[in-house]
This record gives sequence, structure tokens and C-alpha cells, in this order.
Amino acid sequence: MDAASFFRDKSLGADSPISGVISLLAAVDALSHVDGLDNLNKQLVFLVFTGEAWGYLGSRRFLLELDQQSDAVRGLNSSLIQLVMEIGSTGKGFSQGNKTFFAHTQVVSSDTNEALDALKLAQESLKSEGVTVSNASSSNPGIPPSSLMSFLRKNSSTSGIVLEDFDTVFANNFYHSHLDDSANINSSAIVAAASLVARTLYVLASDKKDSTSSALSSINANASLVEELISCLLDCDPGLSCELVSSYIASVDTCPSHYVGVVLGEPSSTPSTNQVDDISRFVWNFLADRTSTPKGNTTVCSKDCSNNGGVCIRAETDGKGICVNSTTRYVPAYSTRLKLDSGTWKVLPPNSSDPMGMLDPVWTESNWNTIGLRVYTVQEAAYDQLVLLGGLSVTILAYLAIVLTKAYITKALKQD
Repeated sequence: MDAASFFRDKSLGADSPISGVISLLAAVDALSHVDGLDNLNKQLVFLVFTGEAWGYLGSRRFLLELDQQSDAVRGLNSSLIQLVMEIGSTGKGFSQGNKTFFAHTQVVSSDTNEALDALKLAQESLKSEGVTVSNASSSNPGIPPSSLMSFLRKNSSTSGIVLEDFDTVFANNFYHSHLDDSANINSSAIVAAASLVARTLYVLASDKKDSTSSALSSINANASLVEELISCLLDCDPGLSCELVSSYIASVDTCPSHYVGVVLGEPSSTPSTNQVDDISRFVWNFLADRTSTPKGNTTVCSKDCSNNGGVCIRAETDGKGICVNSTTRYVPAYSTRLKLDSGTWKVLPPNSSDPMGMLDPVWTESNWNTIGLRVYTVQEAAYDQLVLLGGLSVTILAYLAIVLTKAYITKALKQD
């Protein structure tokens, strides 16, 4: 969910990757309105990674936490991952009234084929809305750059699909540029992708194969929510001061920035204001809200909220927050070769058993506590002319002094 460019705060990454993030949030919202989600045959886990433009920091850190079975990923097991479905760029999948997407795969397996069949089933249920999903060209060398690569390097037999708005050629000409803004995407394509993903996940998790079922046709992304997310996450007006974001967090900035940021202190699994950027805190609160159930009779957060398996959302808005039952976690994204030991960061040697660890970059950045600026006023033209006149006068006087001195010395030498 981060974008990178020379001017980091000017790169919004509207199509790549924010259109995919908005599609995911809208899909989660659509599924949150479905009855009986607790009775699904399979567990759905939603992940939003950051730092992927910097050596896949987020996905690799997540997989490392899974291996270490840390508290941040408690309840998850990498051996139980059946399929990884990634939403890539979706904002440009609109042409002549049709919404077209492509499913990129690398590993041929029964789980992958099942997911492709579910996509086709979801497409059939959305045929009236002009949604089309095609398998990416077999001539492609593999999947496009994506977080799925981290899973495949960890386990080459991992089944996965990357949903993109392009087939063989990357469609975003403004990738990692300030021109990749809200004008570079189409909200209808994002809505279609969200509905497609939500219905596909429902088919996979419920094993219902009927494209005409009322349950499937009732799953639709909220177009108004998508429009609001675009204006909140990609524009300065209203930007992060929009009603949706303000209902979850007290944003530090108004203009959104999708720069990944830097780790200054000890990494924490709590998305606090002084350590985590506005976008990440909003996404965490949004997902925790949409995937939660009320906790008991009381909704106000207390010290016992987290101790009893709950999470506190909207705490920044009124200082109280709401305690809900949710398994939403926050895992800081930083290099797997970094370790904080007694308040000091240490760089670990490359891990020979990790194919990506051998080339794992450790990114650093200069940090200034205070940035100052000196402003000088423009001098008046009369003052500049006076300075020029003074300079000419000094030059003429110096020349005359040299000539007179030379004549005096010459005369004195002749007399001697």
C-alpha cells in the first residue's frame, strides 16, 4: 500500500497500488454485510502489506513472524495457507464500458484451478455489469511483481492468483510518478474488482457453486464507499480530514502520503499515533471494524479489552474508543535482517536458507530533528544600482592610485 518516487510525498500511487487497496477494503465491506460468515467452511485472512516497493519488506516480515509464531500472528499457521489471492492494480481495468481484469498464476494446482473457476463463477454473476476476467497470457514469464513472490520464494508450491488490470504489458505509464493520481484511475473498475473479489472469496469459502444464488448476487461493493476512499486517500481536498477517516483516527496530516516511512524506535504491534502513519492506522481501524463483532454489553474500551481478545478501535476520535471482538493485527514492516537489541539496531548476517535473504537490502535514511529555512528579501533596484556605482567608483579610484603610484616611483628612481 506504499508508493515510492524521488519526491516521496508527491507519489500517491493511485493505480499502483492504492486502487488494489481500495478494492480490498470495499470487498471486505461487502462481505461484512453477508449473513452467516461464521459458518463458512474456510477461514478468510485479509492482509495489507507496506514496504513492498523496498524489497517486499511487509510480506517477508509477515512470513518471518509466522515462522517465529510471534504474538502478532497468533492463531495463523503458514502450513494451512491453501491459496493466496492478491489484488494488484485495478484502477485502469475500464474500457468502453467494460471492466476487464486478468488472473496471473504461476503454480498449476487443484487449488489454483478451483480459484480460477470461482473467479469465472463470480464473473458470470456480474455479467450484466460488463465484468470480464481472463487468464493471463501463457507467454508471460510468470506472475508480475507482487507480494505473492515472497510466498512462492518461501514455498514454491504455494497456490496463488494475482488479479491485475493488464495482461502482458504493464498498463500504468505513470508508475511511481506524481502523475499517478486520482485522475489516472476509474472508480467503476475498482467497484467491479471489489465485487468480483468479494464474490470469489465467498464461493471459495462456502463451496457454493451456483452463480444465480441470491446469496451471491447480494454481495456488491459500495460504490459510494469507493468514491469516498478515493477522495480520502488520493486527494488533499478533503483528504484525510474526510468524514470516513475522521470517524476512525485523528489524522496528523490532511494530504495523504503513501511513503512507507522509517522505523525510529522499538517496533510495536500497537498502531500508535507517534509511530504509525495516518494511512496505516486508518486501514487497521477500518479492517478491525468491518471484521468485528460487538464485545459484550459494554462498548467503551478499558484495560481489559485487549486482555480478553478484543481490540480498541476509534480510540483517537474521542479518547475512549470502542472495544470489539476482532483478530485484526498490526505487524511493523521492516527488514528481516534487522533486530533491536537493548535499544540498538543490529544488522544480522544474510540467511543462506532464505533465497531473498541473501540479497536482502537494509534501507536507511537521513533523519533531521529540525529542518530550518532561511528566507531573504529581494533588494530594491535603486540599492543594486548604488552598489554598482560604488563598485565602479572603487575600481576607477584604484586604477588612478596605481597609475599615480607607478609614476611617483618611476620619478623617484630617476632622481636616484
